[in-house]
Parts: sequence; C-alpha cells; structure tokens
Amino acid sequence: MPRYAQLVMGPAGSGKSTYCATLVQHAEAINRSVQVVNLDPAAEHFSYPVMADIRELIQVDDVMEDPSLRFGPNGGLVFCMEYLANNLDWLEENLGHVEDDYILFDCPGQIELYTHLPVMKQLVEQLQQWEFRVCGVFLVDSQFMVETFKFISGVMAALSAMVSLEIPQVNIMTKMDLLSPKAKKEIEKYLDPDMFSMMEDNSASFRSKKFDKLTKAICELIDDYSMVRFLPFDRSDEEGINIVLQNIDFSIQYGEDLEFKEPKELEEDSGNQQEDELFQDSVGS
Repeated sequence: MPRYAQLVMGPAGSGKSTYCATLVQHAEAINRSVQVVNLDPAAEHFSYPVMADIRELIQVDDVMEDPSLRFGPNGGLVFCMEYLANNLDWLEENLGHVEDDYILFDCPGQIELYTHLPVMKQLVEQLQQWEFRVCGVFLVDSQFMVETFKFISGVMAALSAMVSLEIPQVNIMTKMDLLSPKAKKEIEKYLDPDMFSMMEDNSASFRSKKFDKLTKAICELIDDYSMVRFLPFDRSDEEGINIVLQNIDFSIQYGEDLEFKEPKELEEDSGNQQEDELFQDSVGS
C-alpha cells in the first residue's frame, strides 16, 4: 500500500507549525493517524509531537557559529537543507517502512527553497521513490492578502512552488480566525479571484502606468489558466478543517485502497432483515 505526505510550505510566519498542530488534533478527534516531521532547522518550539526532527541531524545555530563557514541565517538554512539532501538515509531511517503512513513535513519558510534551489525537488523525488504520494500545501497569511497587490505577490509565490515541485498543490489562506468580520467578508473575493475586476477596483492604488503591461500579463496568466485558488483555514472551525483535509486527500487519492465498512447500525438492520426473511420462508414452507 502507498504512503501519503503533505509538504507544508509557505513564507515565514504563515502558520505552518500551527497548521500541523491543528491537523494533528483534528486527526485525533476523528480517530485517524497523522504524524509530523520537522524539517525546519531553525525552529525553536512547536506544539505537536514529532516522529523526526531535522535538528537532531543539523541546526542553523551550529552552522552559523562554525568559523570555517561564516554563514548568515539564510545561508545557514540553505546549507542545512542541502546537508539533509545529502543525508536522506537519516530521514529514511526515521520514517521507517510502515504502510499507509500519513505524514506532514513542516518545512522552512525561506521561499528560495521552493523557487530556484533544487533541494525541495530532490526531497520530493526521494519521497516518491519511497512510495509516498506527495501533496504540496502552500500557506499564506490571510492578514497579508487583504490588499490586491499583496495578493498578487502571494499568488506568484504559490505558483512558483507549484511549477518548481511538479506535484499536486493545495493553496490555503491561514489565520482566518484572526480577521475581523469586515475583513473576512472582504477576503472572500480572493478565494476565487476575478483578477480584472480587482484591477478595476484598485486601479488608483494598485496599477502603475510604468508597469501596466506587466501587471495585466500577470493577471491574465492567473485568470485565464485558473492555476491558483485558495481554501480558507480557520483552526477553530472543524468543518472548514475537514474540507481542507478532504481536498488534500483527494489530490493524493488517500482512502481509495481502504476497505469500505458499513456503519454498525446498518449492519444490524441488515442482519435483522435477513432473519425476518428466513422466518417468513420457513413459515411459508
């Protein structure tokens, strides 16, 4: 049987660790097994149990303090991820070989890892060799996306990751529970955007005559091909969390190999019906 994985990506502060913790709690509530692997070598704390932690292999602080390297925070993180890519046997050992695993990979927030560096692509290819069905989950902060020009930036970041990794991807707006009622209503238009309507509504503040053609071309790319859409994520809304999980499960075909079991009540009703039929047949004979 295959194994399943979510590659949880997004800019720093987009809520990746909170998303993982929320999904673990939700899975426990619905009696489902979900594990988390921390792939952020700069993480300081998180509120979920981990089955593997990259900091046991390498840490950013150690790299930055090494006098022979002299890396800053971003260079140190890239070095750590490249070190992981060269030592994937460590990850394989920690993942084990359990069938039907469902694992969340809590990834770092540096966007260059998903756009022009090959590290995350190498990780995805290795997971696929280990028979994982992988879905990219790209998170953006809904508080950041309430303005059109910021929304375009978020869409392009999500699109870059999608093109680079070449895996199914679900894009999510996080922290919906932190928005005011007015902002929640305003952000609905960004979940399934009509780019040209947005351009007209924000023509004064959004569009520059110098870059008008470029802005129009970007909006046409997003609008014509419908490549990027967003799902809202409110960690206090169980139904919304379930909808997000169903979309991800569908993209990696989770549950297709599981045997269907009728609810217990239906099984009992079916059994009673069979007994009644046997009784009637015996009476008739």
